[in-house]
Amino acid sequence: MVKLVVLNEGLTGQSYELKVDKTTIGRVEDNTFQVSLPSVSSHHCEILLRGSEVVIKDLNSTNGTFINNQQIAGEGVLKEGEVLRLGTVEMRLDTGVPGAPAPPQTAPAPKPKKIESTLVIPKGVSLEQLEMGPQSGFDTTKGGFSKKKSGTNIYFIVGILAFAVVIVVLFFYVWNQVSQSGH
Repeated sequence: MVKLVVLNEGLTGQSYELKVDKTTIGRVEDNTFQVSLPSVSSHHCEILLRGSEVVIKDLNSTNGTFINNQQIAGEGVLKEGEVLRLGTVEMRLDTGVPGAPAPPQTAPAPKPKKIESTLVIPKGVSLEQLEMGPQSGFDTTKGGFSKKKSGTNIYFIVGILAFAVVIVVLFFYVWNQVSQSGH
């Protein structure tokens, strides 16, 4: 019986038995194993049972997937007693095999910092780039941004005025024709 045992305070002892070849873990309900905590991505990782191996496949999660505090890129193999961390949620693999070798002891890893919500790293302009001022593609001779000059607005206004004049002339022509035919 292969299972993941949750180690986080408040969830300690909860476990999930890996019964099928592919188990998805994530925050939303359509996952096989739902972990409704903000540091876990909506579709965080997959667990694949390949023979005697338990393979962890990260699904481009926001906060990363780690085996014994080593981030996996793509896939990694999880062994008996090793700790799987998804964001800030830690789980230990228990294969139920008596006398299975314990994982090698390493120095305790620093506790992951508590994340209140899914961490999204914005892409854009850094403060240093803003302080440097405009770069290529900008007119730097005027010391910053300048208003775009365009004759389109003038042509639009002239067109509207011409149209208004035509409407007024037609109105007076029609009014004149109606008033003459009435006499």
